[in-house]
Amino acid sequence: MHTAQDPLSVEVTLPREDVALLTVEGYLDVDTATEFQHHLANQLHHGRRHFLLDLSAVPFMDSSGMNIILRVYQEARELPGSVHIISPTPAVRRILDLTGVSITVPVSESLEEALERVDAQPETPAAEPES
Repeated sequence: MHTAQDPLSVEVTLPREDVALLTVEGYLDVDTATEFQHHLANQLHHGRRHFLLDLSAVPFMDSSGMNIILRVYQEARELPGSVHIISPTPAVRRILDLTGVSITVPVSESLEEALERVDAQPETPAAEPES
């Protein structure tokens, strides 16, 4: 196991009580994905329902990073909640587009745009049909 030249930095801020903004800096790959997962799990544990992932300082992301984003997306949808990607770098945006992740997980250009999308979502769980 080698250590990453660029260690991952994840800064968590709370624009609102149920919204976690995770500002990610560095390579989001097999070496750093577990750390990213821990930050997301911690925020889920503390009752956050909406996750804003600022990827503007992530020059590279592999399938490990994408899998974590998709996993938290599934968990957030069940709450109900949401996941939004903010300002991915061109290389990361290309990966998101090629894999179809950007079709599933909304991509916003700014924090404000992501928060507007959070506000526009219905508060009812989609998975529970009325009987």
